[in-house]
Amino acid sequence: MSSATILIADDDQAIRTVLTHALGREGYRVQAASSAASLWQWVAKGEGDLVITDVVMPDENGLDLIPRIKKIRPDLRIIVMSAQNTLLTAVKATERGAFEYLPKPFDLKELSLTVRRALSEPQDLPEEVIEQPGQDEKLPLIGRSVAMQEIYRVMARLMPTDLTVMVTGESGTGKELISRALHDYGKRKEGPFIAVNMAAIPKELIESELFGHEKGAFTGATSRYSGRFEQAAGGTLFLDEIGDMPVEAQTRLLRVLQESEFTTVGGRIPIKADVRIITATHRDLTQMVEQGSFREDLYYRLSVVPLRLPPLRERSEDIPELVSHFLRICETEGLPSKVIDQGGMVSLRNHHWSGNIRELENVVRRLTVLYSQDVITCDIVEHELSLITKAGNENPENHTPSSSPPFNESLSEAVERHLSEYFAAHFPELPSSGLYDRILKEIEKPLIELSLMSTNGNQIQASKLLGLNRNTLRKKIKELDVSIIKGTK
Repeated sequence: MSSATILIADDDQAIRTVLTHALGREGYRVQAASSAASLWQWVAKGEGDLVITDVVMPDENGLDLIPRIKKIRPDLRIIVMSAQNTLLTAVKATERGAFEYLPKPFDLKELSLTVRRALSEPQDLPEEVIEQPGQDEKLPLIGRSVAMQEIYRVMARLMPTDLTVMVTGESGTGKELISRALHDYGKRKEGPFIAVNMAAIPKELIESELFGHEKGAFTGATSRYSGRFEQAAGGTLFLDEIGDMPVEAQTRLLRVLQESEFTTVGGRIPIKADVRIITATHRDLTQMVEQGSFREDLYYRLSVVPLRLPPLRERSEDIPELVSHFLRICETEGLPSKVIDQGGMVSLRNHHWSGNIRELENVVRRLTVLYSQDVITCDIVEHELSLITKAGNENPENHTPSSSPPFNESLSEAVERHLSEYFAAHFPELPSSGLYDRILKEIEKPLIELSLMSTNGNQIQASKLLGLNRNTLRKKIKELDVSIIKGTK
């Protein structure tokens, strides 16, 4: 469609000149204006086959112009350019019907490809979206780096869909924050957002936690419990640390995703799985698939849209904006108001943040609390960063539940640590009833299996080792479905 007419609106003369020359060289007829009013006059007269407009115009916001254009010419496609480069800009452009959003500066080859797609792809008119008031006051994500721009563009495309998303990235990169933004600005924003940390739930309890159970389904189940799938009905179910899900539970989850329904533990009536699934992990799931510890078919079900979050070292230009954001949060929490000087900011930008954004936030908080100076200098920042380097990663928040246990940890301490993570995963709610029997059952099974292995499968010797009656041991083996593995004495 080389004879197509493209209408361009941008307040910057240099950009208008560059676009006119680049598109004209490809055979398009170009009309360029410096105001939204001129663009509107052309559109109202029926001119143009495609619109390219900036957001910030001298007489009107380009985003506000899109609905007016769509009302009189719904088939006219619009490409939005912006130097604001925030998630909300990308979301608003998509919500209001823009064909594509391009952050400035953009590559002319990419613009050319986008123009061709806009002029050739079949029309699919979007449904009208009612924008929520007050969106401008609250930015869910911080950063305008090139690394974040592709994240914003993909997220904006995902907002009006129910596609399953897998968010990957190192610890501390903001995987849950991204997942919440997909929900809060998506079509299910009126529904609940239920987050589940798979690494914090004992494997024996996962099915009950996810799908619920009926009264009397097992010892201690004194009442019916609605699982996380049921709690998230009409909203989003966020499965964090999906790489820590046991293989047995993976099979059940795969079946639910295939059939779009589930049954509670002990139940018989299927329940529709009316949820959008978003998962997150810091693990390499492709490697886990090769090793056989993660189901390949489930991996492809969950990674319909993979979204990789860049580590902070790949977006170091965002650090000043992130630091300013964290300083403002500290101030609203009643902490002293601080300013970090230019040298200190350079040191923060050059540091290797192994804990990523979470670690940066912790450092900013320590600088705010531990130092009395109003202006945090380079020397102070360097001293604080040297302590981190010397001690390794000293902040326990930067360790995931799957990290190595503390040195010389006792059994009691290990149990307490796992249970603390389990209760934290439910906060502010409580776990389902029957917790005492379920936890004891989980401890019993490995204890009996290891005892049988150490006695080479001899149940008489194992019963003496455990201090149990032989018949009691046999009953436990059957109840707990214990595998009798012969090892070495």
